[in-house]
Amino acid sequence: MHVVTPATGAGPMFLRLFAWGTVTVTFAFLIENYLVHWLGQPGAGAFLRGDMGGWLAVVVYAVAAAVAVALALRSREEQMRPDSERITRLVDYLVRASFFAVLFVGLGDSAISWLRAEGLHRVLFSDEFATAMGQARARGPMIHMPLVALGFVVALFTRTLGFMWLALLVVLVQLLMVIGRFIFSYEQPFMADLVRLWYAAMFLFASAHTLVSEGHVRVDVFYSSMSRRAKAVVNGVGSVVLGMTMCWTILILGTATGASTLIGPFLRFEQGQQTYGGMTRYMLALFLAVFAVSMLLQFASYMLKSYADWRGEADPNAPEEAAAEMKPAVG
Repeated sequence: MHVVTPATGAGPMFLRLFAWGTVTVTFAFLIENYLVHWLGQPGAGAFLRGDMGGWLAVVVYAVAAAVAVALALRSREEQMRPDSERITRLVDYLVRASFFAVLFVGLGDSAISWLRAEGLHRVLFSDEFATAMGQARARGPMIHMPLVALGFVVALFTRTLGFMWLALLVVLVQLLMVIGRFIFSYEQPFMADLVRLWYAAMFLFASAHTLVSEGHVRVDVFYSSMSRRAKAVVNGVGSVVLGMTMCWTILILGTATGASTLIGPFLRFEQGQQTYGGMTRYMLALFLAVFAVSMLLQFASYMLKSYADWRGEADPNAPEEAAAEMKPAVG
């Protein structure tokens, strides 16, 4: 029986450091954006240019580097696949939390929008609160953000990703829109906004999960005829050169200034001109950030998985290998 030894040595250690460094530096990058755009502090780049006010951002990156080294050293006597699976579980949690967050935000925002459309908000709430609920800048921090936090808490206690349920909810809301419009002659703008919110989330949040489950469509000209080791090289190099580059481009350009594509709408809680529609349009920009972060981390996991395939490590999730493990021994 072929036995694969643990992935030790300089090469595997470099790959572990690169993968875990990608994970920790990504979170450090998000923290730096919070320090810069919300607290008004200089970033790490400003510190390198001589502005000592950016010391906190530098400390965040230093801690991220130290954590990456610690994680890589902890698993240095293991094979590569366990590290890949750990990163994948982290991505699963982030995507699962984002799913619950957008579910709760969609339901809560639609309920408030319906109350406003029917004029019930001034009956149930004070005039001050009712007026605030008509402004995205107030509804975002007061309603949306607590619901997002609730989503991250709920995700700790469940393991389902829930994409099939989100797809079902999109269909149900669309069905209610059709029934309301053509049978009862009733329609509100927030219903279309809810469909747009959930459909965008389903499409972007599921991308990382689809990557790990090999669900993306490949332009398969030469790939299917390659050996397992050759496929591993293509997947690993492609993850770094193409996948990670794309994700970092989205994150860096989208958060470069307070007016950039990703961070700008969130800072202003940007909203359309509809008076009684949903107030979640600014979240569509955040969905692209969730896509970039989740895919970036998943590409780091995929790189380690590809190296494990190149080394010949057993993959218990592969159908043919799972069947081989279940086959009874003879003799």
